[in-house]
Amino acid sequence: MRSSNEQSCHGSQRGLLLVLSGPSGVGKTSVVQQLLVKHNGLFSVSATTRAPTAKEVDGVDYHFISEDTFEQWITENRFLEYAKVFGRNWYGTLRTPVTDALEAGRVIVLDIDVQGAEDIKRLLPEMLGVFLLPPSHEELLQRLRLRARDSEEAIEHRFAVAKSEIERAKSNGVYDAFIVNDNLQTAAAALELIVSRCIAAGSARPTSK
Repeated sequence: MRSSNEQSCHGSQRGLLLVLSGPSGVGKTSVVQQLLVKHNGLFSVSATTRAPTAKEVDGVDYHFISEDTFEQWITENRFLEYAKVFGRNWYGTLRTPVTDALEAGRVIVLDIDVQGAEDIKRLLPEMLGVFLLPPSHEELLQRLRLRARDSEEAIEHRFAVAKSEIERAKSNGVYDAFIVNDNLQTAAAALELIVSRCIAAGSARPTSK
């Protein structure tokens, strides 16, 4: 379900930069898959200093690099945005794949947190910002536990961060639409509708009327 004001699109004729944010466990990857297929879109692969899980593939899920390499790439201005998450590992959005996709007229999706979205907004104000919300705080906490990836302490920390990010997202003016993911197909359809309207208008960003 989408909760936003009626929107119209305006902007450049370049590709569409979709910045998608939301708490861990809210379903961002699942919601965006339909969009990527329909519009032949690209998903930006972030760089990180954390170790890969057994199922993750370097260059597909993330670019897994050392902390020294990450810091070197910072000095070389390779990132559009970067941050240390939970005080442990670095994550960053590589600049060249994003700018190349936009110049080629492609749809490219960034799955980043609120701080990263704020940084991207300053650099590329034509971005389309969408924030994916859980149906409730209780449902989000349940989803985090069902993933069975973290200890209870880590889950509680993620939950606290998520609540803070939701409030920040609602007040910072970065996001053009908020979608409540209470049903996967409905949420995916709402996201696809927002993007399709912008593409049809030859634009990069909707604005509230």
